[in-house]
Amino acid sequence: MEHPRITMTPGVMGGKPCIKGTRITVEALIDHLSAGETVDELLDGYPGITEEDVRAALAYAADHLRTNGFVAV
Repeated sequence: MEHPRITMTPGVMGGKPCIKGTRITVEALIDHLSAGETVDELLDGYPGITEEDVRAALAYAADHLRTNGFVAV
């Protein structure tokens, strides 16, 4: 699946997946959501992104896990 809202650029945030046009990583968004922050709170904290960007980050993460599996800790 393609993720046009997600980019990975060497030299930007260590090449981690980010919301296109920002330095906001998918990892950071998922960290906030998993800590109990609401989408509205997330959008208030990151005014440069949209609800669609948050959904795109979740879709990217789900596809990444589906494709690459996971590492048991």
